[in-house]
Amino acid sequence: MGTFLVTKRKNGEFQFVLKAGNGEPILVSEGYTTKTNCHSGIESVRKNSQDESKFEKKEAKNGQFHFNLKATNGQIIGTGEMYASAAGRDNGIASVMKNAPEAKIKEELD
Repeated sequence: MGTFLVTKRKNGEFQFVLKAGNGEPILVSEGYTTKTNCHSGIESVRKNSQDESKFEKKEAKNGQFHFNLKATNGQIIGTGEMYASAAGRDNGIASVMKNAPEAKIKEELD
């Protein structure tokens, strides 16, 4: 089962990382000014991750592949890791779709 790990950045913003059951990060959020907003972002990921059309597949200039997960309003709510292949990226999307709905939330705010 996946886990949303909520942390506090050095600049005081909160962010979450969705980790797969094996502990590998598969989706990273933007920075949020409050913990409440960060948790709202998690709920947005839970909802939007079940709609494959919300995933924007990208190829970086260096030839690596990644993806963005977008909310209904088009705002990016999470960015995937970099992958060496399009198949790896697509597996990352499948992992987000599988893990996000039931992932537990863990906070490490020290």
